[in-house]
Amino acid sequence: MLADNLAIVQKNIEQACLKAGRDPKEVTLVAVSKTKPVEMLQEAYDAGARVFGENKVQEIMDKYDRLPSDIQWHMIGHLQRNKVKYIIDKVAMIHSVDSVRLAQTIEQEAAKKDLCMPVLIEVNVAEEESKFGLKTSEVLPFIEEIASYPHLKVMGLMTIAPFVSDPEENREVFRKLRKLSVDIREKNINNITMSVLSMGMTNDYQIAAEEGSTMVRVGTGIFGERDYSIKEE
Repeated sequence: MLADNLAIVQKNIEQACLKAGRDPKEVTLVAVSKTKPVEMLQEAYDAGARVFGENKVQEIMDKYDRLPSDIQWHMIGHLQRNKVKYIIDKVAMIHSVDSVRLAQTIEQEAAKKDLCMPVLIEVNVAEEESKFGLKTSEVLPFIEEIASYPHLKVMGLMTIAPFVSDPEENREVFRKLRKLSVDIREKNINNITMSVLSMGMTNDYQIAAEEGSTMVRVGTGIFGERDYSIKEE
């Protein structure tokens, strides 16, 4: 069942990339495993998943030692500064950097562990009041401010598009993020690569892949509906 879901998602990514003239290998599938038990993650791992995305620091802490060590954990949810120290040496990437204070904390905690943390800047492209993230106009000044941090590597941008009934409605959101990424790359800022575009979720990842996403975050499409009875932090 879960292996079948994973295969379907991967096939859909492949078809979307071919439609857009892209190499499907350019797109990394992040299996969003928030609220899911370790047994389901192991099943996904056995089916080939290696990159898992979690929204809560506590869930990463709970699952980290109970699953294979070659898993890449991605922190994709809003990150509180006082929680950074718990995951700084456990995650491969933080997708949700949206303030200088958070960037400073990541820099400080990464320095303590003598590592360089890959991060993405979260952009609220649609400017939804319910979402975290910078406005598109704020991203370049923000990146210029944190580019000199030696233990933080800005790899690109992330957005959570609006939840819509027709995923085509989000195509423009993805195009705007991609254009912003290209514009920033052309500035040739030291320590900034813009090689990652994390955009697209279960509802719209195929559209995102067509529009240049290099990371899609799919949870429900792989694991099924989330169990909201599980208490969050």
